[in-house]
Amino acid sequence: MTPILQHLVEMTGHRDHLRLEASVLTTLLQLGKSMEVRALEFFFSDSQVMVRPRSWSHRGEVISSECEAPADPARGILANMPELTECLREHCEAALRSAPHSHTLWLPVWIEEKAYGCLEITQTKPFTRRQRDVIMGVFQVYQNYQSLLDYSERDALTGLLNRKTFEEHFARITAPNSDFGPLEPGADTPQQWLAVIDIDHFKQVNDVYGHLYGDEVLILVANLLRSSFRAQDRVFRFGGEEFVVLLRSATLEHAAQAFERFRSTVEEHMFPQIGGITVSIGFTSTMDGAPVEVLGRADQALYYAKENGRNQVRYYDLMLSRGEVKTQIAHGEIELF
Repeated sequence: MTPILQHLVEMTGHRDHLRLEASVLTTLLQLGKSMEVRALEFFFSDSQVMVRPRSWSHRGEVISSECEAPADPARGILANMPELTECLREHCEAALRSAPHSHTLWLPVWIEEKAYGCLEITQTKPFTRRQRDVIMGVFQVYQNYQSLLDYSERDALTGLLNRKTFEEHFARITAPNSDFGPLEPGADTPQQWLAVIDIDHFKQVNDVYGHLYGDEVLILVANLLRSSFRAQDRVFRFGGEEFVVLLRSATLEHAAQAFERFRSTVEEHMFPQIGGITVSIGFTSTMDGAPVEVLGRADQALYYAKENGRNQVRYYDLMLSRGEVKTQIAHGEIELF
């Protein structure tokens, strides 16, 4: 079997987006000696479409925000990439920029009528016809397989990860051998955090303005979530107006600041027709317990926020020390059905 076919076989053996993405980048690296590749994602920030790398090559190896990236890679403005901007506007399959000693090919990843990201391939020499044909063939296999994963793992309305993918992502970041795995607890120690986010009075939005406007609010909140958190974090829609964030490798202070910043961002955002809305947030460390237990703690903090004024961020462990919530029954002390 040729190396390129072997890589294609390995690529289609993955069952999650990021590993599939890293695999296609590794496959593309086999097609040129001086080639660099990146997987970019698009998101909104301050009414602009932004671009940031989610996976990229470095010295022939593919680095992913799943594990190796210590912080969010540099973000840029899509408008500064005119060839790609025009390609997205015209719904083209590829965009090309040629300059002395640098030639870049962009391949947008379309999900129905939306492009959430693209693959970027750069090399010093112009792309040959044969090289482009092989690249397009690999990319089409990748995009077809990506679509299958999207159908089963993405929320159809917002494009965020759906609830059934949560436990796998949770297990990956809390595994002892993970680069993001558990560490000794402490306020200044980077940890992993889980937040449950709920849109306040969302039922009134649907009742007063209708479900079309309600859906638009959900989509816009999802966009704010993408822009507010890093590429290495994970954002899920759990259903209805509830979202979950897995925040990686952050101190308690930075986690609290990140969630408060998002709460403030939503409060200051003007939603078409609706005006202003707010969110309530409960968060906790993922240090101890199964996913259902950690979710339960964050839910307790969220419920307290909803019952005591809404539009606020509550930290479970602090509330527990104040007696504002009670310790849940630990998993294993009771049979769960």
